[in-house]
Amino acid sequence: MQPLTLATPKPMLKVSGKPILEHIINDLPDIVDEVIIVVGYLGDKIINYFGSRFGRIKINYVVQREKLGTYHALSLCREYLSDGEKFLMLYADDLHGKSNLEKCISSEFCSLLVYPSDNPKKFGVVESDQNGLIKGIEEKPENPKTNLVSTGVLMLDKKIFDYPARQHKNGEYYLTDSIDQMIKAGHIFLAAKSDFWLPIGYPEDLVTAEETLKHKVARLLELHQ
Repeated sequence: MQPLTLATPKPMLKVSGKPILEHIINDLPDIVDEVIIVVGYLGDKIINYFGSRFGRIKINYVVQREKLGTYHALSLCREYLSDGEKFLMLYADDLHGKSNLEKCISSEFCSLLVYPSDNPKKFGVVESDQNGLIKGIEEKPENPKTNLVSTGVLMLDKKIFDYPARQHKNGEYYLTDSIDQMIKAGHIFLAAKSDFWLPIGYPEDLVTAEETLKHKVARLLELHQ
């Protein structure tokens, strides 16, 4: 994303006049009333923009001083999470739409929002059965078993911390490893199939996101006329 991110953290890059992260917070299911944001690079810009409350959402912040992966980032939030309570975890640079986030939290079991990818090697690859139960998940495999990947939206509970991620060969600790351990131990995870996923990793993705949101708004206006 450089040079766009030299002075701005990626979640604060704007799409349709709002930071990516603001779109994500606005799309959270109505049942969500509190958010924990893990900040690192230029995190003060995120904190200054959103503060301790943004609209109806209370916000807490934790700092990840080293980029040690998604499991490590989540582990920093542990003290804010309650036993027996499920929580939604998602990345701050992807757009999914409210209906897909609601789909992910609609199950009584833990779940992952999944989407078919043309290049699954870049993601956590998901194997599921005909009932949508996840049989396994592998982060950035050399030989993907399917083209179905985790979009990074997960509904979890604190049992995830009973299965610490092992260090990946790139030095990071990935949530996908913990989830795979849980599944092998007999925990149920459902694959919730998404119909919209827009990861924003390159400058051209901002243009795509802008156009996509405009089309979605135009379509909604047509439906209500």
